[in-house]
Amino acid sequence: MITDERTASFIESMSGLNTPFLEELEQEAHRDGIPIIRPAAQSLLKFILASARPGSILELGTASGFSAIFMATYGGGVHIDTIENYRKRISDAKRNIARSGFEDAITLIEGDAQEVIERLAAEGRSYDMIFIDAAKAQYPNYLPVCKRLLAKGGILVSDNVLFDGDIVLSRFAVRRRDRTIHARMREYLRTLSEDEDLVTTILPVADGMTLSVKADGINDER
Repeated sequence: MITDERTASFIESMSGLNTPFLEELEQEAHRDGIPIIRPAAQSLLKFILASARPGSILELGTASGFSAIFMATYGGGVHIDTIENYRKRISDAKRNIARSGFEDAITLIEGDAQEVIERLAAEGRSYDMIFIDAAKAQYPNYLPVCKRLLAKGGILVSDNVLFDGDIVLSRFAVRRRDRTIHARMREYLRTLSEDEDLVTTILPVADGMTLSVKADGINDER
């Protein structure tokens, strides 16, 4: 948790409830130990969806389908392509998307995220918003392709970037097994912040989120 527990609890108390179906999905995910976007991240996504009104979203990391269904619920007619490679999660997501009634709004793409986004970019696809919530160590690899897929003026949202606050620590203060992810996420944040094609802010929301806008007038690689 990035902020202190009292402050985080107070902010979450102001977030309000989701739809009954999303509340049910959230309870199921907690019961089954499936990670989903935290309440503070949900509030931020609601704000982005309401203000930016993206017509198309690409999500890297479907898990149980909660975030895709969440964005379809609050996205006002948005279409979402979401990518997942883990077989058990794919079956869960398919079932939940069918239950949600958003089968026409959500397309689940099975496969390795890197391979899928490279294929989508080769096809000339473009998205108004991209939400990265997949393997943390792969974020730096995803970024160049996601930039190609992101429409000018589009928003790139990256979740879980502050590593429960440990991102500020020296690599030697982090558990040995986490050092690769720690280094890769620091690399990702540095690259985002220095990228002249993107305007980026890093927010201490939930487990840390970045918002990046693809600026107008850049050299489009496509």
